[in-house]
Amino acid sequence: MSSEQAVRGAVQTHSKRVWRFALALSGAPDVADDLVQATCLRALERHHQVTSHERLDSWLMTICRSIWLNEVRSRSVRRAQALSVTPEADLVAIGPDSETNIFASEVFTQVMHLPEAQRETVMLVFVEGYSYREAAALLEVPIGTIMSRLSNARRKLKAVMQHDAADVAQRSGK
Repeated sequence: MSSEQAVRGAVQTHSKRVWRFALALSGAPDVADDLVQATCLRALERHHQVTSHERLDSWLMTICRSIWLNEVRSRSVRRAQALSVTPEADLVAIGPDSETNIFASEVFTQVMHLPEAQRETVMLVFVEGYSYREAAALLEVPIGTIMSRLSNARRKLKAVMQHDAADVAQRSGK
């Protein structure tokens, strides 16, 4: 298989994962769409740089992040935006357990309120399933930074979810 065919296959196979990561980076579905399109274009333009057909998903995520950082630098203002309107089908697995889907959607919304560094780390490790080492390589940070970001994100998410649960209990009179 040629490198171009491998990249085309990777783009088709991993486009939803790249989109979710782009959404985590940008915080906006329309910007995520543009990032994925730019990522696919750059990957196809640079297919000759592929030395191994293994882990092309990591390569695509790296390209996506690089494009995002270039965009942020060109604006010279970092804005962490919250999730606006995002199609449910792209975020949460549709299934018979509606309570799980509602909870997953609420958690994802809270993840989108995290600072950008924590948000991108949570998406790579917990949503996309990258190891700490792989996430560290993708984000070009030490593994300790990944661990710290995840710890801080867990703490913030736990506090928000406990606060929300307390509000629900208070309203229901329990």
